[in-house]
Parts: sequence; C-alpha cells; structure tokens
Amino acid sequence: MKKQYRVKKNQEIELILKEKRFSKNRYFSLYQRINPETIHFRYAISVGKKIGNAVMRNRTKRQITSIIDNLNIKMDNNKDIFIIVKPTVLELDFNGMKKELEYLFNKQKLLKGDIK
Repeated sequence: MKKQYRVKKNQEIELILKEKRFSKNRYFSLYQRINPETIHFRYAISVGKKIGNAVMRNRTKRQITSIIDNLNIKMDNNKDIFIIVKPTVLELDFNGMKKELEYLFNKQKLLKGDIK
C-alpha cells in the first residue's frame, strides 16, 4: 500500500479520535473522520505492547494492511480511519481478523458495496 494512504502525524490521529465516530468489537476499535482535504481514504494502525514482541506487532500490522489493501477498491473516499488493535486479536487467525474488520467497516458504512 502506498504512503499516501497512511495517516502519519499525531495531530491528524488526534483529530480522528476527537470526532468520536467509532465502532468496536472484542478485537478492534475503529475510528473514522471525514477529511475533505484528501481525494482517497487514509488509515493508521495502533498495536500496543500487550500484543507481544516487536515481531508479533509488526506481523499483526502487516496482516491488517493486507486486509485493507484487499478492501481498497470498495473503500469510500475522503475518510481517515484509525484502527486500534486489542490484545484479544491473538485468538484470531488471518481469516478471523478479516471477518471482524469487514464487520466493523460495514457497521461504520465505510464500504461502497456489499462484500461476500
């Protein structure tokens, strides 16, 4: 995924959190914000130290990035997304993570069409 799709600055992440438009489940918290300055969606991922060592955290981030990359075509434009990963995500495999993230994206109405 290209760098233009990432939210990097802490100030931008704080703006997403202040808007308080979020959904959560047992594994993830998903915050969103409408950003008229961009022409495409952007995202940020936060994985805490409770997930495990650096290898496990980076593996989890790569898996979530892959899931978002597969959903890229169906994602709404002009949205900033912030995903917080909870420690219970270690119970899931890749397909479980994909299913839970798709559920949250659908709940927030971030996807343009239905996913099957």
